[in-house]
Amino acid sequence: MRWWKVLGLAGLAGVAASGVVIARAERRRRAYTPEEIRDRLRSRHAAVTSADPTGEAPTS
Repeated sequence: MRWWKVLGLAGLAGVAASGVVIARAERRRRAYTPEEIRDRLRSRHAAVTSADPTGEAPTS
């Protein structure tokens, strides 16, 4: 029965570590201001449209 305890503790540690990673990513995502998000989206759009010689927006 002892290995069940070890397995349970390992699973609990894995869940806790996953929660930490998710919380950190969420904090990083929420740290952007709306203006920063707009600027980043506009720069991505400009990069995509300048790379496309037809000038059409991607269909996907």
